[in-house]
Amino acid sequence: MTQPREIAPGATYLITRRVLRRHLLFRPDPAITQFLVYALAVSTRRYGIEVHAFCAMSTHLHIVVTDVNGVLPRFLQFFHRIAALGTKVLRQWEGPVWDHQATSVVRLLTRAAVVEKIAYVLANPVAAGLVRHACEWPGAKVDVGELGRGVLRVARPTVYLDPENPRWPEEATLPLALPPVIQQDSAEGFRRAVAAELERQEEQAHAEAQRQGLGFLGADRASEVSPYERATSFEAVSDRNPTFAVGREQGDALRMARAAVRAFRSSYRAALDRWRAGIRSAEFPLGTWWMHTFHGASVSGVVLTG
Repeated sequence: MTQPREIAPGATYLITRRVLRRHLLFRPDPAITQFLVYALAVSTRRYGIEVHAFCAMSTHLHIVVTDVNGVLPRFLQFFHRIAALGTKVLRQWEGPVWDHQATSVVRLLTRAAVVEKIAYVLANPVAAGLVRHACEWPGAKVDVGELGRGVLRVARPTVYLDPENPRWPEEATLPLALPPVIQQDSAEGFRRAVAAELERQEEQAHAEAQRQGLGFLGADRASEVSPYERATSFEAVSDRNPTFAVGREQGDALRMARAAVRAFRSSYRAALDRWRAGIRSAEFPLGTWWMHTFHGASVSGVVLTG
């Protein structure tokens, strides 16, 4: 049974989705970069999602966002569909684009978690042995200096999207917002913290590459590989699918987060048992999304309308 997931308005997440069988369909060339940024800009605007950081690797996407309105599943469905369809046209690809595993959605509960995971996203091309420094990656990404203040502007791609459809404006903008745990007056400190963590992770990647006697592929070669090839580097397979992160050495926050997850799941299952027994007045815990959206189930603190 899939564990129930709390969808809370205002929550910040690290989202990861992988390409089918590690094909290099998102190879960082100008066409795919333009399409992915445009699709993200349009999708986040449509659902009121705030973007904090992202990095498009050749085989997967990382995005750090805040779900202001508690509609994350809707956003993911829309964005992933548009990104996949555009990729299929650009790559002349038949069949699915996305891996069959579920999208990884990790809620970031503390400032430490936000700093560490944003640095992780930015450092991904370095950790993968593609470039020596994050700023050298030629694909769609955010640089440290843009965090919380950059605005990306991208023209509508010439493929797949109907220029006569008002859903697809001629130009889309993607503002980069500060995460809600970061106050405006501490923005510079936040960027310095991410830069320091990024440097730590880059140094760690450099040391690991040296230990294994490996070099870095380089931006030019990464942009020229065939998108139909597959990544061959070792990737550990894990059965873990974390739902939250609190950062290193955050023992109290970790204990509180675990207790909150257990409480939500326990309350959800109790309500679901009552629902299955035919008791339609069963009240699900706040943060229940699927049962409320598709079955009209009551949610604690939420008034049903219409």
